[in-house]
Amino acid sequence: MKKFISYMVISSAFVGFAWAQKSISITNPTDNSRLELVSIPFLKFTKHFGVDTIFTIKDQASGKVYLHQLENLGQSQPQNVLVQVPISSKGKLNLVVSKDKAPSFPSKTYARYVPERFDDFAWENDVVAFRMYGKALEGRADDAQGMDYWAKRTENLVVNKWYKGDDYHKDHGEGLDYYSVGQTLGAGDIALYHNNTIHFTKHYRTYQILDNGPLRTTFKLTFEPQTIENQEIALTKTISIDAGQNFNKIVVDLSNKQANKTPVVVGLAKRNESKPEVEFDKQDKTLVYWEPNINDAGHTGTALVLTNQKVQYIDSNEKQFLLKTEISNNKPFVYYNGAAWNKAGKITSFGQWEDAVEDYAEYIRKPLKVKLK
Repeated sequence: MKKFISYMVISSAFVGFAWAQKSISITNPTDNSRLELVSIPFLKFTKHFGVDTIFTIKDQASGKVYLHQLENLGQSQPQNVLVQVPISSKGKLNLVVSKDKAPSFPSKTYARYVPERFDDFAWENDVVAFRMYGKALEGRADDAQGMDYWAKRTENLVVNKWYKGDDYHKDHGEGLDYYSVGQTLGAGDIALYHNNTIHFTKHYRTYQILDNGPLRTTFKLTFEPQTIENQEIALTKTISIDAGQNFNKIVVDLSNKQANKTPVVVGLAKRNESKPEVEFDKQDKTLVYWEPNINDAGHTGTALVLTNQKVQYIDSNEKQFLLKTEISNNKPFVYYNGAAWNKAGKITSFGQWEDAVEDYAEYIRKPLKVKLK
């Protein structure tokens, strides 16, 4: 009888231990399936699970391994643990952590300075690629102003390969650079806006890569202070791109020595067409554009998503669609820009691009909920 009681006590203790196993609980508050990165503060994570920098994250039920990245944000020590999770509509995940070494996997995001091409700065993930122009291009006959977009139809990273081959204006099966920026804001850049006039800044002067994959790449571009309309203005742009996404997150930090608020516009290049497929949603603060087929290279969709700012839509400009707003000194201004190419096969119409942008705006408003249990 005593042996039976002892067995029951041990069994009950084991069941209680299994039930109380520490985990990461993730819930999806929206009606759409999502693939995203969730972020957990590193110190909180390591203290909760009793691990250091070597660990594996698995699904509690299936044992499936989830990819993760230690995010440094330019610091010497990790600041966050990023986990890429697919989650169903209104779904819930429970993840557990072990001290096993995580399996390696190819990087899905990447950025670099490109001195061999007039100080370009280029970045990409497994869906899209972009670049900003540097000082060496400034003032040349082929100078351009805004953000460039490269149309990809491969999950492979192509920036190094395309620059090395120097033939990326032709599609060799992975995509091409056919997007035209010129004297516009391109695929979603920002400019000063005084007296109803766009004032482009000079190109970026310095860069700092804060993280470079494998799941998120973040970098900061610093711009030279300029005096425009008797106002001395300095700014930086911190840009992040996550694996699996069509969008960048852009954080602008701006200071104006003469005014507390600075008028700006964010914009999308407009093509020469009489009835453009474009939609501004005042409630969601989204601007969606589906370009015409240019030189049989296909259709590019571009988009902007703003967050809490007051926004005025300006469609009278001949070269671009604009959203006007203000930036307060010493208060980060956050917005998102994105692009898609119909020949990549995932988003092939204006309606599908509208839906994708609308969904992304909802994800920003309703992030995945993460709890350590």
